[in-house]
Amino acid sequence: MSGALFSYFKLDHLSGFVTLAMFIFCVLTLVYSFGFMRRKEHLAQYYTYILLTGIVSIATVLANHLIVLLALWGFLGLTLYLLIGLGDKDSGVVAKKTFIIVGGSDALMLLGIGMLYYLTGTWVMDKIRVPLDSALAIAAYLCIAVASFAKAGAMPFHSWVPDCAESAPVTVVAFLPASLDKLLGVYLLARISLNLFVMNEGMNIFLMTIGAFTIIAAVMMALIQHNFKRLLGYHAVSQVGYMILGIGTGNPVGIAGGLFHMLNHAVYKSCLFFTGGNVEYRTHTDELDRLGGLAKSMPFTYIACLVASLSISGVPPFNGFASKWMIYQGLITQLTTANYLLRLTAVFCLAAAMFGSGLTLASFMKLLHAIFLGQQQNRYPEKHIDEVPATMWLPCIVLAVICVIFGVFALQIPLKMFILPAITGVTFTGIWYAGYSTLLIVLALGLGAIVFMLKSLRPNIRQDASFVGGEPIDLSKGRVTGIEFYNTIKEFGVLKFIYKKAEKGFFDIYEQGKTLVFAVGRFFQYLHNGVLPTYLVWTLLGMMGLFWVLMR
Repeated sequence: MSGALFSYFKLDHLSGFVTLAMFIFCVLTLVYSFGFMRRKEHLAQYYTYILLTGIVSIATVLANHLIVLLALWGFLGLTLYLLIGLGDKDSGVVAKKTFIIVGGSDALMLLGIGMLYYLTGTWVMDKIRVPLDSALAIAAYLCIAVASFAKAGAMPFHSWVPDCAESAPVTVVAFLPASLDKLLGVYLLARISLNLFVMNEGMNIFLMTIGAFTIIAAVMMALIQHNFKRLLGYHAVSQVGYMILGIGTGNPVGIAGGLFHMLNHAVYKSCLFFTGGNVEYRTHTDELDRLGGLAKSMPFTYIACLVASLSISGVPPFNGFASKWMIYQGLITQLTTANYLLRLTAVFCLAAAMFGSGLTLASFMKLLHAIFLGQQQNRYPEKHIDEVPATMWLPCIVLAVICVIFGVFALQIPLKMFILPAITGVTFTGIWYAGYSTLLIVLALGLGAIVFMLKSLRPNIRQDASFVGGEPIDLSKGRVTGIEFYNTIKEFGVLKFIYKKAEKGFFDIYEQGKTLVFAVGRFFQYLHNGVLPTYLVWTLLGMMGLFWVLMR
């Protein structure tokens, strides 16, 4: 009996640390929900769906049988649909969109698993090892990879993530698109890339290209958002690109960096959505132009958001820098390969990854200014704003502390305990002394504070024009909200054209698919017009076509 159970489920180093992370995020989400969801409706359904999602997610990661994996994966699509539907008035539409995108990818996953069984004759995952040396094997890999892309929110299957971030309850977004769905999607991609298939350079180039494109395209969309939850949603998409990029390098240090970034992202992105939930809980808005000056009234939320923002931006010594640094090493390692196309792709992807980090930092400067550091909204004095209950700020602080620990002690704790046991053969091409670097950063900040205090003793104030992004602004027209940051990039040549297309849903696979389906429906509607001679003509043409096929 135990042997039969072992063939259906298996615990190894990779599934082990993902399972532990899922359990921790489930606990933190429940603690946060006790405060955030206190006055909400449908609490019984909500907590039931959350617990079911957590349990089934862990079972999915532990699955060692393709049929079990497929059944559990499909069930998670259903709970995702149900949880999103508990949001605002638009959540039903978003839930349907999500179900169609994720469900459609699940159908491809079913097809890929069928092809994999045809190639191997077994459903047991640890007995499968298929080289990508045939069209059928490549098709099977791509079908399963599409399911992982859709679940994680990689482009072009990403559009449900920012919509979900805006309409679903914050707790649902922090629990699923921000953490569990990222862990599931990237875990599946890592599992098929490391264990089920034998990768080749062509597939590595494909994954690296998808990762680089996802990084840049999503962060460019995040820059211009005025709704902070939608901004965080696009960053959840952008960060997936780093994970796919790391796995696509095909070398141990890059793959380990991708998996480490998967874990780090779940930490800081959950923290960011929780802090966003705190702001929404107190101010009843998620629009950046209606916020400002909350740092003093919500200090715990601000500190947690600041740490998570620096982490996602790849600023040392936080955890986001450590995992991105490993991914960069994986890309640099590819520069020594004999394949010219692979070297060229690695150079392009390295530039895209570093540029994406810079744009990420820029967009979070906008978010921090608009919510916490800008001028206070005039409506705040009419309503006292203070910190949220401990059940809501405590999970934020816990996650922020993890961001610091996983950055400063990256080699000693997360890499040594979780990542390196799962990925053997990792060698670093450079040395990062996190402890010494942290000490130098703290000393530099301390010296800066001393200089500031000395300067404040003899202030030398000079008035000058105000600028945002190098452009002068007129403060007489009102306060600077932060939404003005980077607005002019929408007017730059080709970017103007791309942004307009994006606003119309041109890059949304759901909208394009819907347009195609309706077009086909209108065509058949035109054919079935209820006129008998038309039906007779089509019947005759069908018979002639059938006779021609049979008589060949």
